[in-house]
Amino acid sequence: MKFAALLSAIALIASPAAVQRGCLTDAEAESLAIVALPEILRDTGRVCATRLPAASLIRRDQGPLITKYQTAADRAWPGARAAIVKLSDPAVDLLLQSEYARPVLTSLIVPQIVGRIDLGDCATIDRLVTDLEPMPARNTAGVVVTVLRYLKADAVRNGKTGVPNLPLCPVS
Repeated sequence: MKFAALLSAIALIASPAAVQRGCLTDAEAESLAIVALPEILRDTGRVCATRLPAASLIRRDQGPLITKYQTAADRAWPGARAAIVKLSDPAVDLLLQSEYARPVLTSLIVPQIVGRIDLGDCATIDRLVTDLEPMPARNTAGVVVTVLRYLKADAVRNGKTGVPNLPLCPVS
């Protein structure tokens, strides 16, 4: 899977929304990305384990990288939950307040993202994760959202398909 596809697939977290009711600000989209990142990184490390050295950041299931993103995901969940509600029916909010909602949501979305990884891209993904590692989680999520915005614009310009249609609000 190409790097851009990995990043854009994070947008699938909003897919369970039944009826889109608006657009997401960058901060809302970043919250969705942050919530998905710990599990995406864990599963990517498992998928790429045979292709990467044992010392690879992405292979450390419980290392400082995952801990950083897990902590950020815990803080970002209320914002991500509000973003999902914004894109769907307000009645969804009650369901999302369950302690099981987040793990169920990520367990449905993450395999769809990680399952598309081409093993030949594992070294590139590892390099990208290593390069982004010093950044705060919110900044990494900002990179993800910026790439999604770019991919969406590129898809419109060039008639490309396969780019998730995360409803990002226009930049003002």
